[in-house]
Amino acid sequence: MKIALIGLGDIAVKAHLPVLTQMENVEWVFCTRNPERLQQLAKKYHVKETFTDYRSLAKAGVDAVMIHSATSSHPMLAEYFLKLGVPVFVDKPLADNYQQCEQLYDVAESHQVPLFMGFNRRYIPLYQQYFPGVTGDNQTAPPLLSLRWEKHRHDLPGEARTFIFDDFIHPLDSINVNASILPDDTYVTRQFVQRGGQPLLGRLDVQWQQGGTLFHASMNRQHGATMETVSANYQNVSYRFDSFTEGSCWQGGKEERLKLADWTPMLAAKGFHAMAEHWLEVVSAGKQSHSLTQRNLHSHLLAEHLVNQMK
Repeated sequence: MKIALIGLGDIAVKAHLPVLTQMENVEWVFCTRNPERLQQLAKKYHVKETFTDYRSLAKAGVDAVMIHSATSSHPMLAEYFLKLGVPVFVDKPLADNYQQCEQLYDVAESHQVPLFMGFNRRYIPLYQQYFPGVTGDNQTAPPLLSLRWEKHRHDLPGEARTFIFDDFIHPLDSINVNASILPDDTYVTRQFVQRGGQPLLGRLDVQWQQGGTLFHASMNRQHGATMETVSANYQNVSYRFDSFTEGSCWQGGKEERLKLADWTPMLAAKGFHAMAEHWLEVVSAGKQSHSLTQRNLHSHLLAEHLVNQMK
């Protein structure tokens, strides 16, 4: 396959290139407006074909594109390639509003081409191993009683829409395993902080109950440190992870420490390896599951609802 990467900023360089360029049977094409960065990265990863204009990729015969540029450019770039019938990967969020997300999936459907979202937390191996049923597709898993996902930052309050779509969407999507809760059935709490005479969102929590399961996503951007904590409870079995590599299980009054194998690469522990493999499967098949599309849309729908609640 021949796949183009558009936008070679920090996220692409730190999280994607070290994984993607090690995959077999893929020819990579780089595209960014910065010619110096383009030359530097092409040399480092032995990429022969490069472009500074994304429109030139239409003549390059690429089988798919991966968009790692700024959020504001996602809709325009995604629509351009979807209309050409090219499968598209977009780093979260797809857009900073639900209306554009819905429009893009309509375009993808009308052209019968997959539009894949880069939510790496869906693929974290430690959580997939010890949280049966959290992915929503394991019918033999014991009943999940609660799932709580906290992602906090230090001294970083922000404007509500950016806070929610660019950052809070991570824990929100991570608990949105069924992708079917009605927005009005969520319970939302928030805290604002005054900065320069303007109210900025400092903390946001959203909760809901679906069937017998409690779901809670939390982000405090006035926290004492940047950290992420995930906990899940089953009948008399409890898990808690303070990182992507280790945590604890409590059962029968005893604690057991859990951890990934010592040799596991950092980006594999964060789900980027498994996500890339899934994406290449989608490109090969030329389609993705309806449930995946619905979850992508629904997480953005909930994010839009939360923005409206902040008003």
